[in-house]
Amino acid sequence: MRIVYDRTACQGHNRCYALAGAIFDVDDEGYSILRLGDGVTAEVPPELEELAILAADNCPEFAITVEP
Repeated sequence: MRIVYDRTACQGHNRCYALAGAIFDVDDEGYSILRLGDGVTAEVPPELEELAILAADNCPEFAITVEP
C-alpha cells in the first residue's frame, strides 16, 4: 500500500496525527508531516496499513490518499 500526502491541501486539523501518530507528525506551524518515505509519498508497512486508511478517511481536506 502506498500513501500520498498533499501538504498544500492540509489545513492543520491534525486528525491524521491524532489517529495515526506512527505515520504523521506535526511541524512548528501546526501542519502535518508524513514521517515515512520522502514526506510526500511512501510505501506503508503492513502493520501500519489500517492507520493509513484511518488517517485518509478522516482528513477533512482530502489531503491524504492511499493506493493499493
